[in-house]
Amino acid sequence: MSESVRRQVAGRGIPIPGNDIDTDRIIPARFLKTVTNEGLGLHAFEGAAVLVGGMNFGCGSSREHAPESLKQWGIKAIVAGSFAEIFFGNCTMLGIPCLSISQDDVLWLQRAVGRDPKQAVTVDVERQEVRVGERVIPAKIADGARNQLVSGAWNATGVLLDAGNAIEATAGRLPYVKGF
Repeated sequence: MSESVRRQVAGRGIPIPGNDIDTDRIIPARFLKTVTNEGLGLHAFEGAAVLVGGMNFGCGSSREHAPESLKQWGIKAIVAGSFAEIFFGNCTMLGIPCLSISQDDVLWLQRAVGRDPKQAVTVDVERQEVRVGERVIPAKIADGARNQLVSGAWNATGVLLDAGNAIEATAGRLPYVKGF
């Protein structure tokens, strides 16, 4: 499987209880003194590969630093009741799948992970489900984001680089580019 394809993520989970966890709680503004994204993961939540949050996860400001810090820290997928739209988009652009599950399932999953933090949580983007032990939880992710993640097209730079010849050919046919 290509490094850029995100069909399935498995790892330990970390419950983040409560709703409306905003980007300032993910990474406080006082740690955003860097010009690059280097080191942002040092100040993000501490935990595992799969983060389990409540409703409206990632709300607040639209800072891209929040998903970047989660990625650097090691989070490979997020499961929550719902996501703030901009946060969801920023995660998708970084290859972090964000799947929504029912509030009852969020509470069950958070308790299960809290009782046994070493058990594996599997987030299956392709099948739109979350598995813990014998339990399979139905999950949802927007079709566009799902397709991007399972095909590897979420990596916009990689897609552009792969399409270099096609881009050059198209540019060569455009009168406003051809004349330069």
